[in-house]
Amino acid sequence: MTELLGMRGITKTFPGVTALADVTLSVRRGEIHAICGENGAGKSTLMKVLSGVHPHGSYTGEIRFDDDACEFGSVRDSERRGIVIIHQELALCGQLSIAENIFLGNERARRGFIDWNRTNHEAGELLRRVGLAENPVTPVRDLGVGKQQLVEIAKALSKQVRLLILDEPTAALNDDDSAHLLDLLRGLRDEGVTSVIISHKLGEVIAIADTVTILRDGRTIETLDAAGLTEERLITGMVGRDLEHRFPPRVPDIGDEVLRIEDWTVHSPTQPGRVVVEGANLTLRRGEVVGLAGLMGAGRTELAMSVFGRSYGTGISGRLVKDGVPIDVRSVRDAVRHGIAYATEDRKRYGLNLIEDVQRNVSAAGLGKLARRGWVDEHAEHDTAAGFRRDLRIKAPTVRSVTGKLSGGNQQKVVLAKWIFTDPDVLILDEPTRGIDVGAKFEIYSIINSLAAQGKAVLVISSELPELLGLCDRIYALAAGRVTGEVAREDATQELLMQYMTKERP
Repeated sequence: MTELLGMRGITKTFPGVTALADVTLSVRRGEIHAICGENGAGKSTLMKVLSGVHPHGSYTGEIRFDDDACEFGSVRDSERRGIVIIHQELALCGQLSIAENIFLGNERARRGFIDWNRTNHEAGELLRRVGLAENPVTPVRDLGVGKQQLVEIAKALSKQVRLLILDEPTAALNDDDSAHLLDLLRGLRDEGVTSVIISHKLGEVIAIADTVTILRDGRTIETLDAAGLTEERLITGMVGRDLEHRFPPRVPDIGDEVLRIEDWTVHSPTQPGRVVVEGANLTLRRGEVVGLAGLMGAGRTELAMSVFGRSYGTGISGRLVKDGVPIDVRSVRDAVRHGIAYATEDRKRYGLNLIEDVQRNVSAAGLGKLARRGWVDEHAEHDTAAGFRRDLRIKAPTVRSVTGKLSGGNQQKVVLAKWIFTDPDVLILDEPTRGIDVGAKFEIYSIINSLAAQGKAVLVISSELPELLGLCDRIYALAAGRVTGEVAREDATQELLMQYMTKERP
């Protein structure tokens, strides 16, 4: 196959940081080319250079597409050549419908007016193609993050794509939806569409890619034929060393019960009468890491958010018991006051203020601890953030660095720092390693183990069953809003959890 895309000598700097240093990338026509590397390796930055997000003149080096030299000044310029990028950060308008989002900027019009019949019909076809069974007129704000990702993919497919770039496209998807997407990419490849995919799911990379390029510290390390590749070989290239164990060692020291959730029922705030969580019962003990498994739509996030100060749901009933005493938690403030913290699955939308610096994000949930006569002590705030930057190994030039410019793994560490600063007894982590590479995952796991060692109870929600099996002392399974099983670490297997996760109502 001949070369479709060539990027040579690409160098991109930000204040105090060299994001890309003399990077080279060659993508052949009709292949699926994966780009792997740890968070901060420069993967997303390289694709932003290619797509015009970082315009010509803001970097050095050469881009050739279809044997033509390209100087993209904007995303629209690259799209005119058939290059479409789906960013890791969702770029949808929540108030607009699915169909309106899909064709935003690419409207289906007739005689100067939008043809709504055609718009909704074509949107429906695209939704079926990506496996999303939603009405095209549904507002995007009513969809979960996983379904919103599928809308992004449908939006990209609505354009005349020659090179499709996907930055962590399956990070928010369950196994079935991920498999569907991979099959879709294979079908596009058969039609002659070239794809570049960035993914931290190494098994997925090996399953889908024809070629893999590894970046490390902003440099091209090597390009490999995917045939015969193993995860261990990829990890060695990504981190520069072997990872003998995916999970850090831990000897559990489990204490007394700290939180009990009794007969917890939650109704949907947008669909009256629909029960999202039904009669859930869970217990958490000090020093224990507990997992919560379930397929998309099972109610995991809804359960966690409703417990965290009723930040989701309506018609909530049930009881929370903390250290043997019933507690009334009707707001996020109440939850924090009672020692309950929740790190959201969507860190960019709900977990962080991306235009603020690391310091302000770390202190946001615990400003009361820094107040002196009604004013925040900025010196104490700086010292606190600097301590977390050091202890959690947050890669940022200073605590005054803008959070939105950090890599995904480092943003996740800032989210953890924010809630650890509140000194919770119970920490709920919703998809804590979503979109994070294997090296950063190990660091997050180490932080979780450290929290458990301090006597805190940690509830981990994850779509990756191997992660739950390697990290947790007990695992609850949810299906259709009901707790269908509880499995001890020594008895847990992927097969058993999947049985519980797909269990139908009696």
